[in-house]
Amino acid sequence: MVSSDQRRRQLAREKFERQQQRRAERRRRARRRTAVVAAAVAVVVAAGATAFATGLFDGEDKGAADVADAPAPGKKPDPCAKPAPGEPAKLSFPKEPELDVDTSAAYRMKLTTTCGDIELDLDAKNAPRTVNSFKFLADKGYFDHTRCHRLTTRGVYVLQCGDPTAAGTGTPGYKLPDENLKDPRIKGGTYPAGTVAMANKGPGTGGSQFFLVYKDSELAPNYTPFGTVRAGRDVLEKIAGAGESAGTGDGAPNATVVVDRATVTK
Repeated sequence: MVSSDQRRRQLAREKFERQQQRRAERRRRARRRTAVVAAAVAVVVAAGATAFATGLFDGEDKGAADVADAPAPGKKPDPCAKPAPGEPAKLSFPKEPELDVDTSAAYRMKLTTTCGDIELDLDAKNAPRTVNSFKFLADKGYFDHTRCHRLTTRGVYVLQCGDPTAAGTGTPGYKLPDENLKDPRIKGGTYPAGTVAMANKGPGTGGSQFFLVYKDSELAPNYTPFGTVRAGRDVLEKIAGAGESAGTGDGAPNATVVVDRATVTK
């Protein structure tokens, strides 16, 4: 027969064993949660690296337009002025314009934006069809009143513009071939600060979207470099300093960056 003292010790031992089992189960659940979180982080990191390497400038932005009117908490003040009156023309053309730029001449593009003027030297010698297209589109007013819809701030540092839809999907109706991809400046997989290059969604799919590099960025040499920022680096830094609204390092700029007028002159 079991004495009351033995029974108490037995109950205490059973209670202790149950506590140990519960602690062990909590530790197992914690380890599982940690493993799941680690796996999720690894997937996100890998996906981000893939996006930067293969699809960052594919002309089909999957979020910038959606977050443009829904700023993240802690959004920084807008450092830019209100846009000039007017709306993007949203023009479309059946084919690439006839090549008529002078490849021996110097061309300059001026972007009069709500954040300040940005001047670009265009490389007609090494990217003639791209420069020809930009002059054609600028002369038609294609870029006027368009919003620069994308800012990246982690690993790749660019402002993307040239889309009348501001959704990352706009095109002029035709596609441009890649040019100047053997430029020694980008040979090592870095687009240096001040580079102006084409966005695309694969080889030979350039349109009207382009990006301005405000800080050295690691990118495969897949995007036509067709110019350099001559003046306005301070404007780009101001825009970058205001951050992007998605909070992920890739989204719509907090700054209201609108190209009031774009001109290309010889």
